[in-house]
Amino acid sequence: MPAYKIHEHTFDMVVVGAGGAGLRATFGLAQKGLKTACITKVFPTRSHTVAAQGGVAAALANMGEDDWRYHFFDTVKGSDWLGDQDAIEYMCREAIPAIIELEHYGVPFSRTEDGRIYQRPFGGMTTRYGEGPPAQRTCAAADRTGHAILHTLYQQSLAHDAQFFIEYFALDLIMDANGACRGVLALDMAEGTLHLFKAQGTVLATGGYGRAYFSATSAHTCTGDGGGMVLRAGLSMQDMEFVQFHPTGIYGAGCLITEGVRGEGGILRNSNGERFMERYAPSVKDLAPRDMVSRAMTMEIREGRGVGEHKDHILLDLTHLGPEVIHEKLPGIAESARIFANVDVEKQPIPVIPTVHYNMGGIPTNYHGEVVQLKNGNPDEVVPGLYAIGEAACVSVHGANRLGSNSLLDLVVFGRAVANRAAETVKADGKQAKLASDACDKALARLDKLRNANGGTPTAVIRDKMQRTMQADAAVFRTGDTLREGVAKMRDIHASFADVKVSDRSLIWNSDLIETYELSNLLDQALVTIVSAENRTESRGAHAREDFPDRDDANWQKHTLCSVDERGQTQIDYRPVHMYTLTDDVSVVPPKKRVY
Repeated sequence: MPAYKIHEHTFDMVVVGAGGAGLRATFGLAQKGLKTACITKVFPTRSHTVAAQGGVAAALANMGEDDWRYHFFDTVKGSDWLGDQDAIEYMCREAIPAIIELEHYGVPFSRTEDGRIYQRPFGGMTTRYGEGPPAQRTCAAADRTGHAILHTLYQQSLAHDAQFFIEYFALDLIMDANGACRGVLALDMAEGTLHLFKAQGTVLATGGYGRAYFSATSAHTCTGDGGGMVLRAGLSMQDMEFVQFHPTGIYGAGCLITEGVRGEGGILRNSNGERFMERYAPSVKDLAPRDMVSRAMTMEIREGRGVGEHKDHILLDLTHLGPEVIHEKLPGIAESARIFANVDVEKQPIPVIPTVHYNMGGIPTNYHGEVVQLKNGNPDEVVPGLYAIGEAACVSVHGANRLGSNSLLDLVVFGRAVANRAAETVKADGKQAKLASDACDKALARLDKLRNANGGTPTAVIRDKMQRTMQADAAVFRTGDTLREGVAKMRDIHASFADVKVSDRSLIWNSDLIETYELSNLLDQALVTIVSAENRTESRGAHAREDFPDRDDANWQKHTLCSVDERGQTQIDYRPVHMYTLTDDVSVVPPKKRVY
């Protein structure tokens, strides 16, 4: 192997990823006086959080009755009782100060007449523990809330002197002999140089892995790089079988149409012009949780009531809302519909179809953002020096199904939680133990192998097979037969990576090499996802098995842990769901049938 020159950097904390979670952690850590680096493969304001439209949930009660305990109840119910209730309590209670902070940092929220933050209704968000009317809980900046939050957090990070390493691609975690994370090895894509970031704490904020599927609302950068690095380090991922399909991706393009459209009064219609959600969720109709709406749409299409030439999609009707509401509350949606569907939303409905949108599963953590693993019988053993937040993580506040507008909240609350935790546990300019001389050898050998990979199959071919297999066999509805076939196909596709061909041997702007790394990250997570899905013989939240249509709390109220080794061998284990709260301010919500 040729000798690779490595540039070394030493920080108190290093954050990988500059989306909402990464930037909230970066600026929070810098604000606490810790020397912080943020490594990101795209310019921070290009991170996928920029695409989040509808808003961020917090029980501010600006536009009607609300209480964080109602939010807690809705989130537990939305999770189909797979969410950890201590973490959910933490998120819903901390939502209120976290959003007020964002406002003070400069997020330009839309306003009510009296100047308070505007809030809209969102699916599954109710009052009085599900007995009252829908809650207006989702704080919005028109329909560009993620954009507003991301820009504000980047400005705050710069103001607090965090150091950014932009267009650096994180290759692998550097773990020591004791299983502690000591930093990360990254490639500066513009210069082709290697950089070792040594840190007391490494925070993975690398987002989801939606691009494991053929049709997704995710950006092409959403390749789950943090999860890939964690699996390569021999650690497990949690609850990967739970993949959320957003009910309203634009038909043919996959581009997202926010749930905020239905929050403002948009209606889903089938080929008969019928508002069919009235049959599936009589009390909340189009504002049912996402997994239910996606399944209802799929049922309508299957039963022959889809629209279009192939009767394979549904219509989202805004025509009755009027130009004022559309211009003020949904300007971005009107633009997206015009560009991607050639539709004038004031006159025509938007063609939509359920599209992969969010990964409930991820790197298992506690509510401080510390990565945990099952070790020596302890399901909550902390991995020293390693943190994960945002969509990359599974704190399990979302369980089997995430409620809309809880993801921007997850980013902000747990990005902030990591900063608070590190301020307590990490010493500024603390002494770091010397790294072993061979600490980077494994990562370098892998880089050298992929850079010189001379097999017969281009990266794009393997990626296409993976995406089509996941789309076909790990979709909205699943059966034992299709999952078994899917697992067999995914194992073959995973193994075919050994025959990958990289045609560019350089290190400077080698997009072929970067895409191959990203594919490797996606393959591991796709395999873990479909294996976990075949293993879970029940229906819960987004995981809907036609051969096991009911939720089975006796056998399956537990988190799946799944790891994969270099040979593609998977191993499954379990962690208990936390059926307890942090304080006596709120009571545990016992499982019951999930109806709306």
